[in-house]
Amino acid sequence: MSRVPTGRSFGRVSALVGPLVEVKGLEELAIMGALFGITPHVGKPLLAEVVGFRGETALLMPYHFQDGIGPKCRVSFVSHHPAIYPHTSWQGRVINAHGEPLDGKGALVWGNDVYATRTPPLPAHRRAGVKERLSVGVRAVDTFLTCCKGQRMGIFAGSGVGKSSLLAQIARYATADVIVIGLIGERGREVRDFIDEQLGPEGMKKCVLVVATSDESAPTRREAAYMTMTIADYFRDQGAEVMCLMDSVTRFAMALREIGLAAGEPPASKGYTPSVFAELPKLLERAGPGLEGHPGSVTGLFTILVEGDDHNEPISDAVRGILDGHIILDRTIAQRGRFPAIHVPHSVSRMVPACHSPDEQELVIKARASLSTYDDMADLIRLGAYKRGASPEVDEAIRLNPPLEAFLSQKLHEHTSMDDAFLALHQIFDGKT
Repeated sequence: MSRVPTGRSFGRVSALVGPLVEVKGLEELAIMGALFGITPHVGKPLLAEVVGFRGETALLMPYHFQDGIGPKCRVSFVSHHPAIYPHTSWQGRVINAHGEPLDGKGALVWGNDVYATRTPPLPAHRRAGVKERLSVGVRAVDTFLTCCKGQRMGIFAGSGVGKSSLLAQIARYATADVIVIGLIGERGREVRDFIDEQLGPEGMKKCVLVVATSDESAPTRREAAYMTMTIADYFRDQGAEVMCLMDSVTRFAMALREIGLAAGEPPASKGYTPSVFAELPKLLERAGPGLEGHPGSVTGLFTILVEGDDHNEPISDAVRGILDGHIILDRTIAQRGRFPAIHVPHSVSRMVPACHSPDEQELVIKARASLSTYDDMADLIRLGAYKRGASPEVDEAIRLNPPLEAFLSQKLHEHTSMDDAFLALHQIFDGKT
């Protein structure tokens, strides 16, 4: 943003209502998403974004809290849209929603090409097909929920069930060339723990981390999601196989809701405004294969914070319809100490039939059937109401459950290749474990 000339036009603050700053005199340059600098009566200048209009009055929301702003404060034009100049040297760095470094490692190197952060997805008719499968190093995902390059998957879970730990595990061991991670609305303490403990120095080497904590403004949290996707787009354009991890889409939606309500949009389901549901596919569809004939893709893995463990709440329902599969983390499984707490029978990858060999597909079908049978009978088995011999299928599910549970359990710093994962699953059904 420092490369964009400022001060070409200005207006004045006319009112301040909650998080909104009303400005008059910007009729010529104020468009939705444009950036303006506000010079407060006290304190440093603030960057703000146009989020709506009321007649000829522009409605702005600052990226930082607006102490010192009052009537007649000068508002100067900055840019028609947020943009960055990404560079390959950004791997291993931690940045904020505006492309500024947070890790104390000095200034970022700027590239030569400008990338607007709110570009539309690539045209569907010009995109390549989904590519070969991608190993993420997590046995449960690599076998039952195999992911292909250019696929979009969601991790759905309530709070405290292990979403961030699973993301860190995938970031450490995924076979992608570049990992771009967006932590949207995370608690500040958890950001440091994610970087230092869960990801670690080795995991950070091929990662670019974009961070906007929960105490930052709604426009900043929203912009962090766009920034994450833009950096992923850049590395895809360089021919890299990119994995984009975002935690979480729900907090991005909450930021959109906060902005929409402040700008006067009517609330819909659970208070979410109509623009939230219009914006979600624009963000999520940016992940996917690159253009036909060009190398590079963005494989997206997005977490969805399920409010009250209700998987049919509005954001979960909307996102599930956009993505190519969903991984369900179950609180009951987490409470009994099995991590990652993936509920395999309730989880689906829509690419699985295309990326498994016939033998692998047959094996996964058998394992899913066994897990589902045990899940259906679990209460009766624990109560002792089921008598062995009543059903061969249930007897077999009881026999296979301990080794399958051990197979699905995996420590944070434990890595298993996809080939070794399928071999271990074969051995369970061959009676060798």
